[in-house]
Amino acid sequence: MCQNRQGGIIMRLIFEYEKQKQSVYLPECDVESIELSQKRERPLHLPSLGEITITRHYTELAKQTHGVNDGFYPLGSCTMKYNPKINESIASDRHFTDIHPLQDESSVQGCLKVFKEAEKMLCEICGMDAFTFQPAAGAHGEFCGLLLIKKYHEMRQDHKRTKIIVPDSAHGTNPASAAMAGFQVVSIPSGEDGCVDLDALRAAVGEDTAGIMLTNPNTVGLFDKHILDITQIVHDAGGLCYYDGANLNAVMGIARPGDMGFDVIHLNLHKTFSTPHGGGGPGSGPCGCKAFLKDYLPGKMAEENESGLEFVQPANSVGQIKAFYGNFLVVVKALAYLYSLGSEGIRSSAQNAVLNANYLMHQLKDHYHVAYDTTCMHEFVISLDKEKHEQNISAMDIAKSLLDHGIHPPTMYFPLIVHEALMIEPTETEAKETLDHAAEVFKKIKEKAVSNPQAVHEAPYMTPVRRLDEVKAARELHLRYVFDDEK
Repeated sequence: MCQNRQGGIIMRLIFEYEKQKQSVYLPECDVESIELSQKRERPLHLPSLGEITITRHYTELAKQTHGVNDGFYPLGSCTMKYNPKINESIASDRHFTDIHPLQDESSVQGCLKVFKEAEKMLCEICGMDAFTFQPAAGAHGEFCGLLLIKKYHEMRQDHKRTKIIVPDSAHGTNPASAAMAGFQVVSIPSGEDGCVDLDALRAAVGEDTAGIMLTNPNTVGLFDKHILDITQIVHDAGGLCYYDGANLNAVMGIARPGDMGFDVIHLNLHKTFSTPHGGGGPGSGPCGCKAFLKDYLPGKMAEENESGLEFVQPANSVGQIKAFYGNFLVVVKALAYLYSLGSEGIRSSAQNAVLNANYLMHQLKDHYHVAYDTTCMHEFVISLDKEKHEQNISAMDIAKSLLDHGIHPPTMYFPLIVHEALMIEPTETEAKETLDHAAEVFKKIKEKAVSNPQAVHEAPYMTPVRRLDEVKAARELHLRYVFDDEK
């Protein structure tokens, strides 16, 4: 049963309702029933409820969920932007939904063309030569890209290259993906300007360098002014350069990772290319590469032949990394988005993302400490470190207070190189009116934090549950309902 901090009941779990008379629409079974020889030890605990109870229950759940359709959602580094409904409509077409992955290729030529067209467009946007759509999410795409780097060195019999360089401002998945691929992770610090420390990079590279993983713009929202030097240093050492495409939303149509010197890239279709993000998926993290790595791509690729399109397995492929061809309908949605915007629209989208971030940052910079007070890209980071030490006001206090105003908190305590950080990404789909409102809310919360710190320590006040014991929640996980006969 869901309770708030004062013990008041908010709403019941669906298993906690008393058994009700069910709504029945199906006719009586008119065929002989067969008793199964293998049965469960005890019956399934399925709720027995009427339609109106079920409808009210899930409607209440929806009311307690905050999404992009509900209000401002400036979750830094996650690009929680609005997803045009036309994408959903196109992906729901039965000609896409009713296919089977084992159908003969001649009967799904349109679907193969979706892959081919999406690959062509993403290659143009990113400056790559090929893409695979097998990876199911961003981190999965990272892992795929690292497998390509590993395969490249193995094919050249260069087995001494065992290290991947990762800046300290990287996404947390970067070192994890490198370790999963069997590499040793070498962390290098950022400079005072928030960009890669070139001297530290030069000291880190060597004959054992397999490559570098880099996000540009980086996690503090800055375009690294030394990006060409970074990729050149790694290439001169014999390594390859991997681009984490999580922040491509700021530069798509303007700057291409391939032109920056990157050899391999992953994208988040569920972030940059406007397909639903969050809730566990489905996501899509296609992995792209330069021509010299194409032969190592996983899965099967849509290629043209004399009679149309066919799936072809690259000769030295790293193998399958997901069943079949990836989350196809997510690719359909992304392609619909690309077709809708076109080249000019893609560029305008990135420009508006940068404009919105800088507009909101300038609204707040006189009230909050901006970690890097310079022109940002799609996101910026504010720090409550001074307020934490002088007044015991934390980033958590500000984030929780935002909930009372219908605003989802920004990313908290990330990146780690900024203490008491709030990372804010407005995205290009928000109107000026929304940004003005958000700025006023941030200002009011800061004023209250100064005049009445205890008030923000106890926020939120208007949410279904008040501030939770997050340490206890992390240590004492209750992930499933326990029935009486299971205790």
